Amino acid sequence: MSTRLLAAPTAEQQLLLDTSERFIEDTLPVSKVREIAEGAPGPDGAYFETAGSLGWFGLLVDEAHGGGSASDNGLLDAAAVAAERGARLQPGPFVGTNVVASALSRAGAPFGKLLARLIAGQARATWVAGAARGLTPGAGEITARAETGGYVLDGEVRHVQEVADCEALLVTARGPAGLLQAVVATDAPGIEVRPLDGIDITRRTGAVRLDGARVGADAVVGAPGSDTEALFDRQAQIAAVLVCAEAVGTLHRDFELALEHAKVRIAFGRPIGSFQAIKHLLADTSLTLEMAKGLVAAAAEALGADAANGGELAHAAKAFVGERGIDVTHACFQVFGGIGYTWEHDHHLYMRRLAADAVAFGAPQWHRARLADRIGVA
Repeated sequence: MSTRLLAAPTAEQQLLLDTSERFIEDTLPVSKVREIAEGAPGPDGAYFETAGSLGWFGLLVDEAHGGGSASDNGLLDAAAVAAERGARLQPGPFVGTNVVASALSRAGAPFGKLLARLIAGQARATWVAGAARGLTPGAGEITARAETGGYVLDGEVRHVQEVADCEALLVTARGPAGLLQAVVATDAPGIEVRPLDGIDITRRTGAVRLDGARVGADAVVGAPGSDTEALFDRQAQIAAVLVCAEAVGTLHRDFELALEHAKVRIAFGRPIGSFQAIKHLLADTSLTLEMAKGLVAAAAEALGADAANGGELAHAAKAFVGERGIDVTHACFQVFGGIGYTWEHDHHLYMRRLAADAVAFGAPQWHRARLADRIGVA
């Protein structure tokens, strides 16, 4: 059940995807994800360590820091893995850990030990940005004030995906010299992580509160101010690509289920897929899905290769997939009919995931505005 995000994967990329698919199906298929949605514990450390051994968390990390990819483009490889994860509704901070690993790899030596553990799947991390630079309005924001030898962080950010599984956070804060980012441990004094209910019940959402949390200068990632703003933009683009790739995988599987249902559901003595209205609906939905795949793959390839238009494509992908993905899952809902409303059917799990992904790491409106700024459209 490949999502076929990459039109022509290399032999190495295909090996990565094949081993990832087998690992997921053997370890955490959708039937077990459903158990998590109904209250069972999430994946354990062994799941993440095995994923680390497959290379999931080192694809955006330089080889000099212990990373590596299946091709010359680690982001494209990570997007392909993300699509397979999305098709199977995998929990865990895949996007967040990769965003943090990429940022720490660029920062270099001070974060070597944490980075090595992230790559190996022995530790997990996510990015806590909140409303910084308008990314998620209303989610809350962290502020930083300088003190001798470091900073004091205060504030709260809500609706952080998969934060319960993390032991480290990359926190974006508004500091005295502009934007600032620091690595903090979730069990450090002054830091509270509390669970929240979220629309996506296959994931564990939480709020992060910092109350007088102190970080040393050695925990700061990059130089505060314009350098951190540039790093923030890069992180937002990487997160956008990976979230969209997961969403495309989810769309692919939901559409597959709808297509199967249209073939076997009989009404008036015929499969419902033989009716013209359903045919047109499925055709339009298939076209939107293929457009989403093409845009996400192009964004991952361009941004991963540091192409001039990589940022624009990343923002365009998030704006398109965030909005049109909801349209696709609503179309699938129409095909399923009444059964799609039931708890027993998996459609609602895919629909919930897509609704959450639409606003994760920036809603379509934010990414569309950033795209307009980059190409000079008022």
